[in-house]
Amino acid sequence: MKKIIIGSLQFQLFVLIVFGQTKALPYGNNPAAGKYFEVRGIKMYTEVYGEGKPLLLIHGNGGSIDNFAATIPYFSKRFKVIAADSRSQGKTKDLHDSLSFEMMADDFAALLDLMHIDSAYVIGWSDGGINALLLAMRHPGKVIRLVSSGANMTPDSSAIRPANWIEDQKTYESGKNQTFTTENERNNWKLSRLDRLQPNVPLTELKKIQCPSLIICGDHDIITVEHTAAIYAHIPKAYLWVIPNSGHSTLTEHRDEFNQFVFRFFKEPFINFN
Repeated sequence: MKKIIIGSLQFQLFVLIVFGQTKALPYGNNPAAGKYFEVRGIKMYTEVYGEGKPLLLIHGNGGSIDNFAATIPYFSKRFKVIAADSRSQGKTKDLHDSLSFEMMADDFAALLDLMHIDSAYVIGWSDGGINALLLAMRHPGKVIRLVSSGANMTPDSSAIRPANWIEDQKTYESGKNQTFTTENERNNWKLSRLDRLQPNVPLTELKKIQCPSLIICGDHDIITVEHTAAIYAHIPKAYLWVIPNSGHSTLTEHRDEFNQFVFRFFKEPFINFN
C-alpha cells in the first residue's frame, strides 16, 4: 500500500556572533568543514557538518553546496550531513566533455565508499533529485531512504512545463553554434546540454528502487505534477508530496515545513509496506 500526501567532524556551531548579530556559515566555501576526495578521476569537494547517521545532500544543475544553506543547519543537529559539489559544478572541476546523470550517481556511490559509509539517507533537489533516484537504482544498498524534489526522468515537455521547456530549448539551440573561448563557457554549455538531452530513464526502471522514497514537487513546479506522480507510481515504497503554493525551490520556499516533514519521513515508518 502506498500513500499520497498533498499539501566525521565534531559538532560545529552554525552561527557566528559578530558584533551582537548572527552570521551564517559560508556553506560551499567553508575551509573548516571542506575536504576534497579523489573520486573516479576528479577531485570532489565536500563539506561535513554534525554527527550521527549519514545524510547526503545533492544539489541542482549549476549549483553547489550553498543551495542547501536552508537545509544544513536543521539536519546537522540530527545527522552527519555530507554536502558535495557534483561533477563539473561548484568547486568540483571536470574538464572532460561528457557528463551524465548516471556518471554523477556513480560518483556519489564512490564518495560514500571513500568515506567508509555503507549507506546514507539522501536528499536530492532538481538535478540532484534525478541523481538521488539513479543512485538508489544503480547502487540500492547505498540508500536508506531518499527524498527527491523537482526531478524528471525525461528531458521533454511531457515532464517539464511546456512554457519552461520551450524557453530552455531556445537557449540550448542558440548555444549550439557558439564558439566557447573559456573553460567556464564550455562548462556551462556542458551543463545546459545535460538538461536538454537527459535524463532518459524509462519509468519502469524505477521499480529497482527498493528503499522508502518521498517524491516531492511544488504545485506550480517547472516539473509537472503529472510527471512527478508518475515517478511516484513506479516506485514500490513511495510517498508523493505535492506542496501547495510552491514552485521548483521547495526546500527554500517552504523551508521549515520541508525540513520538518522530511525529518519525520526519515524517522517514522509512516506505512507498513509489507
